[in-house]
Amino acid sequence: MDYLPIFLKLRDLPCLIVGGGEVAVRKLGLLLDAGAAVTVIAASAEAVIVELADRGLIRLRTKVFEATDSEGFRLIIAATDDRAVNAAVATAARRHGIPVNVVDCPDLCDFIFPAIIDRSPVLVAVSTGGASPVLARQLRTRIEACIPSRFGTLARLAADLRERVRQAIPEPRARRHFWERTLEGPAAELALQGRAEDAERVLLEAADAAARQERPAWGSVALVGAGPGDPDLLTLRALRLIQEADVIVYDRLVSAEILALARRDARRIYAGKERSRHSIPQDDINALLANLAAEGNRVVRLKGGDPFIFGRGGEEIETLMACGIPFQVVPGITAASGCAAYAGIPLTHRAHAHACVFVAGHLKDGTLQDLDWSQLVQPHQTVVVYMGLQGLPQICAELIRHGAPPSRPAALIQQGTTRDQKVLTATLETLPDKVADAGIKAPTLIIIGEVVGLRKKLAWYRSRQETEGRSGNG
Repeated sequence: MDYLPIFLKLRDLPCLIVGGGEVAVRKLGLLLDAGAAVTVIAASAEAVIVELADRGLIRLRTKVFEATDSEGFRLIIAATDDRAVNAAVATAARRHGIPVNVVDCPDLCDFIFPAIIDRSPVLVAVSTGGASPVLARQLRTRIEACIPSRFGTLARLAADLRERVRQAIPEPRARRHFWERTLEGPAAELALQGRAEDAERVLLEAADAAARQERPAWGSVALVGAGPGDPDLLTLRALRLIQEADVIVYDRLVSAEILALARRDARRIYAGKERSRHSIPQDDINALLANLAAEGNRVVRLKGGDPFIFGRGGEEIETLMACGIPFQVVPGITAASGCAAYAGIPLTHRAHAHACVFVAGHLKDGTLQDLDWSQLVQPHQTVVVYMGLQGLPQICAELIRHGAPPSRPAALIQQGTTRDQKVLTATLETLPDKVADAGIKAPTLIIIGEVVGLRKKLAWYRSRQETEGRSGNG
């Protein structure tokens, strides 16, 4: 280990930066965030440094650095573009026993700056010992993606309630087990949503239950949008909740790759729906979610796309609210957005479509239900049809019958955003036959409008079928 990783308390302590350029500005920001009393010495300084000095937030001395200028400081940074000046700063600092950092000169440094993930009061520092600052930043980005933005709220909550929990649970081992459970439980999730007061209430209730050696009465439910298929399109919150869940209740549109992100010991319950085949009726799903949470489980209701766009999320929430069960909704990329993007079809375009309409096109008793055809045939808009594969011939026929030109462009996307994506483009008149000839199967999405014609120019994603087809053609 070339460096000892430590965290310095610099609040109100005098620190010196020599240099007034962009590098000095970056280091100045770090010292101010830490509450240091900063002096900047520079022959000339960036406007932001001058402004901070004018506001009294720092002290600016416009001069050339001299060795005696280093006296009285607790930490010094040399950030000029003159190596001789930087070396002089380092020499003067060491003469007075002051830790010094010389930017981009590890051989002159007593300490180095790591890449920082700031979730105050939680801080994570990543360093390569000066070997590769770019690699340190890349590692920081990966770690940062795993730490929720409100993680500091959770840490402050734990600090504020630490003594009250100690009084409720005096035995150290029991208290440690309590924190291990609670900091991944419903109270923690509320804190990460920014609901600090609710989190405090739930945490104290859990502490009281632990003191009585009881299991907390309630778990929680998260309605999570899994997106259109590609696991990389999950939100950070969705990924975290999937990995923390005790039980996952999932739909048929959730891919195996996304389910594989869950804990190995997490219980998985299939609740998928297909046309005329429901694995579990919706009312039973609603009750299942409530019952699982009532047993103290962290439940994720995992849905393809977005829970609130043809996902029946509202119905499930009504049941949870009636039972008083904590819940949250995590939006996902809906199929219209994800599939259209991967197909190279913009849903809106200034020259072609000023509006976009989402409709459900499934059949009931062999007929289409409750569609406003006069609205759907309007020009300069995009119509996206979910669950429309079986009703595609009727949809196209009705649009034409109500005034849409038979030549209006239309596309069908099968398994959008996945490696098996397939896109068929045609017109309202020709798309049904083209789809029938291709042997298309669900899941699919239909896009109708002039924007479909832009695919020839804007297609960028290559599915496995397209890649293999290109390879096969030499």
